[in-house]
Amino acid sequence: MDREKAKAAQAEVCKTALEMYRSGLVAGTWGNISARIDDTYMAITPSGMDYEGLSADQMCIVNMDTLEYEGNLKPSIEAIVHAAIFKNRPEVNGIMHTHSTYALTVATARKEIPSICEDQVQILGGSIRVAEYAIPGTKEMAEACVKALEGRQGALIANHGAISCDVTLAKAFIGSQIIEKAAMVYINSMAIGGPVPISQEDVDFFADFFRNKYGQK
Repeated sequence: MDREKAKAAQAEVCKTALEMYRSGLVAGTWGNISARIDDTYMAITPSGMDYEGLSADQMCIVNMDTLEYEGNLKPSIEAIVHAAIFKNRPEVNGIMHTHSTYALTVATARKEIPSICEDQVQILGGSIRVAEYAIPGTKEMAEACVKALEGRQGALIANHGAISCDVTLAKAFIGSQIIEKAAMVYINSMAIGGPVPISQEDVDFFADFFRNKYGQK
């Protein structure tokens, strides 16, 4: 393992964890964040620690194959979920798991959010599926999240929250914000007759445009 790369990942996870907390996407010590170090190791937030008191060197370095970790602090109980996503999605380098209010509201109803917002389909890849309910920190939860994220950058977790992933942790953070926004729009639209989804043809267009043509080269 490249120690300089590991330190950079720890610093990024710590910084993003504080930003996540201050953004209101989690409360207390809930939620967790990780960044890939290489094909074997990841850096992830420790379990049950106050975000505002964390330092970069407290971010846990975890072996994704064995879930063994360095240091005295235990990693998040959901390290198994992060490891499974990283191992299944080699293009993913950052993961965020949040308990934001609107996303959790829809997750408790176990309803998939259809493709209703342009930024949703551009950044997340389409509808936001719901991972089947499983006890947190279990292999079953990891498998359910991997399945719900197939072809997507974000998903809800039944009765639990939301999860986003992307090529960078910064983009995964944006994804978590988009999930919360889409959930809010979905809930609000139900009061005026329900949302009208974007066609699959347009979903495919927006997803391709955002990934390959949007912004500066």
